Parts: sequence; structure tokens; C-alpha cells
Amino acid sequence: MKIKKIITGILFFSLSLNFIACNSGKSKSVTISGAFALYPLGVKWTEEYKKLHPDARFDVSAGGAGKGLTDVLAGAADLAMFSRALTPVEEQKDIVLFAVAKDAVLPTFSAKNPLADIIHRKGLTHDQLKQIYFSGKDIDWGSLLDKPDKNKIIVYTRSDAAGAADTWAAYFDGRQDNIKGTGIYGDPGLADAVAKDQYGIGFNNIAYAYDITTGKKRPGIDVVPIDVNNNRQIDPQENFYDNADSLLKAIADGRYPSPPARDLYFLTKGKPADSAVINFLKWVLTDGQQYVKAAGYVPLPADKIQQQLDKLK
Repeated sequence: MKIKKIITGILFFSLSLNFIACNSGKSKSVTISGAFALYPLGVKWTEEYKKLHPDARFDVSAGGAGKGLTDVLAGAADLAMFSRALTPVEEQKDIVLFAVAKDAVLPTFSAKNPLADIIHRKGLTHDQLKQIYFSGKDIDWGSLLDKPDKNKIIVYTRSDAAGAADTWAAYFDGRQDNIKGTGIYGDPGLADAVAKDQYGIGFNNIAYAYDITTGKKRPGIDVVPIDVNNNRQIDPQENFYDNADSLLKAIADGRYPSPPARDLYFLTKGKPADSAVINFLKWVLTDGQQYVKAAGYVPLPADKIQQQLDKLK
């Protein structure tokens, strides 16, 4: 009888520990899914947050803004990394957006392009870029740069539902499915495809066009300067693509157009109620902002940050 009581006591103690573990906030894993644009900063935030909260657990994956939204709505993720505005249909789905940083989508081309120096000097206008990405017609580089070059521009776009593609298309008053070209999955894949094709053109988020550690353009990738004032040359006020720091300043002060500059978001289904999610979001919007610029993004102004914090009250 005594042995039976001991065994019963051990079982009860074990079940109690399991109950405590299952109901402890310390064991909660916050699942984050979505936009490649926010992924590098999202990873940085979770790493720094875990240094302060060793018991915190995160599962962070990039698969495009569309996947993040789908995962959150299906309950497969707590937070989506999101990189575009909601559509009218999506706005009806009890979605809450928390703006957390700002970046931009950039037109990218291969550093092996033999006309690279001329592209840097003249850039391309809004209308020329729209013709390239939306017309679906064969266009040669020379016709846009006033040079006798008949090599055709090879357009690459995103095959996945991507905030970057929607944001780039919004610059031309369109949507992702208006962009004509060879579909490539993900930001890294698109950058790689463009880099390998000397006549290729695509678009990438800042973190995939530039090495944020060095501030220099990533090997093989170059950025098409946008001739904003249409005078067929890149003037000093338009010439800010040489390094990530000067580009970020141009985004912050409005010299780079918006779109394709845009806010980046964390997204939840309804107002978050889980303390692990709430505490992480509060930290991202306060102490976590110190990591935004160093990670290659533009910090949001204080009043906009406060608006996001108010959503958590």
C-alpha cells in the first residue's frame, strides 16, 4: 500500500509539472511568417529580444507577404511580416497592422551589363520603367539609353505572392499580376537570377540589393537610378544609390519616390491577446527601434510609433 501511494504521488507530481509547463508563458513559441523584405530585421529583433528574455522562443520563416497573411488567418502563425497595403477585401478580415519600419523596392540589373556606366549616368524614367515591366514587348537597352545596342531587356519578376512585387507595380498604378516577365521565387532568388543575366532587370528590397554589413551593393547586382525629373540624366539630388546609407537618407527625406518606398508591418488576426506576442510587439516599437537603421531600414517617426503602440492598449 505504501509503494502504491508513492507511485501515485510521483504520477501526480509529474502531471502537475506537465500542466505547469504547458500553461507557462515561458514555453510559448511565437511563430512569425511572411515577407522577405522584413525577414532580416525580424530575425535581428528576435535574436536581441532573446538576449533579454532567454525563455522566449521564436520560429521565423520567410515565404512572401501573401504566405504570411495566409498563415496568420489560418492560425498557423502569430505574426505575419507584411510589406504592402491591404486590399479592400483583406481590410474586411479583422486584420490589425502594426507599422514597424520603412524600406523600399529598387529596380535592379546585372552588374555585368555592358551599358552599366550609361545606366548610372542617365537612369531610367518612370515611363520607361513602366514600359519595361508592364508592356510585355521586346525592348532593347539601346533604345532607352540612346545607344546603338540591340540586346533585349530580359525581365524577371516574383512568382510568389510578394509585397515587393505589389509595391513595385503600385509605382505604375498596377498590381503584381501586371508585371510581365519570368517568375522567380523569393527575393534572394530574384536577385540571383538578375545577377546571372547580363541583360536582365528585376526589382529587390534593400536588404537583397545591398550588403548591409558593408553598405555596398551585393556582388553581381546593380541598381537602376530613377530619373525622377525626366531630364535624361541623374542629377546630384537623384544620385544616392552608391551605398545603403545614402539610399536610406533619400528614402527618409522623400527623394526616393513612395511607392516604391513603403512601410513594413507586423500583422495579426484581430487585436493580439497573447502576452508573449504583445510584449514582443511593445519591445519592437520601443527599445527594438534602435536596431532598425543598422539593419538597413528607415526608422519610423515618433508619432507614428505611438499610433502603433496605441493599438495594443
